Amino acid sequence: MDAATPPVDLQAAFERQRAAFAAAPFPAWPERRDRLQRLRRLLEQHESRIAAAIDADFGGRPPIETELAEQFPSLEEVKGALKHGAAWMKPRRVGVSKWFLPASGEVLPQPLGVVGIIVPWNYPLFLAIGPLAAALVAGNRALVKMSEFTPAFSALFADLVAEAFDPAEVAVVNGGPEVAAAFSALPFDHLLFTGSTAVGRKVMAAAAAHLTPVTLELGGKSPVVIAPGADLAHAVERVLVGKLLNAGQTCIAPDYVLLPRGEVDRFIELARTAAQRMYPAGLRNADYCSVVNPRQYARLTQYLAQTRAAGVRDVPLFDGPAHDDGRHRLAPTLLIDPPPTLDVMADEIFGPLLPLVPVDSPQQAIEFIAARPRPLALYWFDRDRDRIEQALRSTHAGGVTVNDTILHVAQHTLPFGGVGPSGIGHYHGRWGFETFSKLKPVFRQSAVNGMKLFSPPYSPTMRRMLGLIKRW
Repeated sequence: MDAATPPVDLQAAFERQRAAFAAAPFPAWPERRDRLQRLRRLLEQHESRIAAAIDADFGGRPPIETELAEQFPSLEEVKGALKHGAAWMKPRRVGVSKWFLPASGEVLPQPLGVVGIIVPWNYPLFLAIGPLAAALVAGNRALVKMSEFTPAFSALFADLVAEAFDPAEVAVVNGGPEVAAAFSALPFDHLLFTGSTAVGRKVMAAAAAHLTPVTLELGGKSPVVIAPGADLAHAVERVLVGKLLNAGQTCIAPDYVLLPRGEVDRFIELARTAAQRMYPAGLRNADYCSVVNPRQYARLTQYLAQTRAAGVRDVPLFDGPAHDDGRHRLAPTLLIDPPPTLDVMADEIFGPLLPLVPVDSPQQAIEFIAARPRPLALYWFDRDRDRIEQALRSTHAGGVTVNDTILHVAQHTLPFGGVGPSGIGHYHGRWGFETFSKLKPVFRQSAVNGMKLFSPPYSPTMRRMLGLIKRW
């Protein structure tokens, strides 16, 4: 489909897939495997074109970051589905109550039908392929709505999918907010949205008209806690790696750091050293990513202007220029103890700004987190195992990485998703297969059974038997 998909074409694309699914509602493994293999070839054969398109959309996204953070995990997701899909789709034997033996039970994973996937701009490849692989291994058809903020990649992806798939299997939809609204209002059998919490509410409201089940992968302010006695140099380096990947434009990027009050100055010193080691040429470094567009860049610079007006100390981590307006590049900048009333402490930052919030104890850090909306990720740096376990049980987050950042998202044996304002539902690996399947319970009655004894008219003998069974 072209740069914009009119609503009439959108409806036709949906109806085409619904009719195709009705004609073949339970594709066998060879058919699912073939679709996944075509998806894998799409990724492998067009790697350089994909990286170039995303680079163009960002006005400077290092190809190595696209390879590391998008192409590699996308391939891993598809390979995992190819390796395990045949086993995932088999009926699963389950026990039945002893009173119903020799009957048997099973859970039959059944494809849902037509799945809708709404993709954001920040990781447009991985956040399309991850849910798409899950939908296909589960036996579904899929419509994919790409972001209008990555026009080069969105157009390329539409062309590549059209070459690899019949539109009755997978189709890509492009367009702006009106197309997105029409897409959300379609009666999908499941709808997955990745994006902001504010837009997620609108998507959920649109889906509710058809009682369409939704998976919402949102965001929020993912905190870092550095406990007393943690290896501060290690923590600083790993926080910066997680924060500066894609220039902080990551839904699970560290959003702010809670650290011992006496460690703030040392954190600043270590952070400047680490940032300049990773990006020795500063804003000119080829491995440093641009902010995606002038709109997002203006939002981030407005945060900086507001914090400075409030008297908050800010510390750029690069030597030389701290911003490049023409290329919409912004140096990583620490914001020292900003008040909670500022926008940078209320909004998801989604950029290379990092507030440092000093606290007097790990318990105070836990209380700080608990007083705010539940985040998509939590990062806890600590050497005390008992304190780590207490933190895991005392906080809510979509996912946690201990003594590192962001790596939980790369583990396909773990479910990925949010909690509360940071999301609903989860996917990745088998968790994605189950999200896009109906786990249908099936009870198989035996030819020999005693159910006739419990049918009307209810005899005194039946009543006595029921009383004995209840007490057993």
